[in-house]
Amino acid sequence: MSRSCTLDLGRWTTLWTGLGGRGDGLAVFTRLATAYAEPARAYHTAEHIQDCLEQFDLIRKTARHPHEVEAALWFHDAIYQPARSDNEERSAELARTVLAESAVPPAVVHRIAELVRISSHDTSPSEPDAALLCDIDLSILGRSPAVFNRFERLIRREYAWVPEFTYRSARSEVLGEFLRRPSIYLTPYFRKRYEGPARANLARLLKRLGS
Repeated sequence: MSRSCTLDLGRWTTLWTGLGGRGDGLAVFTRLATAYAEPARAYHTAEHIQDCLEQFDLIRKTARHPHEVEAALWFHDAIYQPARSDNEERSAELARTVLAESAVPPAVVHRIAELVRISSHDTSPSEPDAALLCDIDLSILGRSPAVFNRFERLIRREYAWVPEFTYRSARSEVLGEFLRRPSIYLTPYFRKRYEGPARANLARLLKRLGS
């Protein structure tokens, strides 16, 4: 997404205070901002994080631990290398390390790391905050066709090194798995808002990928 988008330091400072972190959290913010500005990224940038936070604001009052969900959104793509399959695990460990070093309470650190880990979307979590985080991350699937198509172009750019046939096959499998679920979204709010559009977007893209 656009590299003109930057992370919101004021929002981060407010979150840091809510988490009980030691100091002003500026070093952690700088580390995250640097990560999301890595040149290999096209979609998993600061704009994606800002978009997730905007989606979170729409439904924040339903979160059991809102500061923890928000922190997990900041960290969930902090480490992103398209050729690797353990990005969420490594991002979770980064969150665990830096938050523990900053004296955030251990129980809070643990829950945040688990939320980051679940953003791999390998399973459909039943825990409410985890379900909320997953729906926020997947909300892009249910946006307007123009926004969804841009998302897909940016993902393709991140995998530019993958041959076209291989990409089409692998991408079809990943996206097809979402369509095979009884519901893409796990929370009532996101299901009502995005389920229909997401299924239409995915079906259209899968047809194109298979052509």
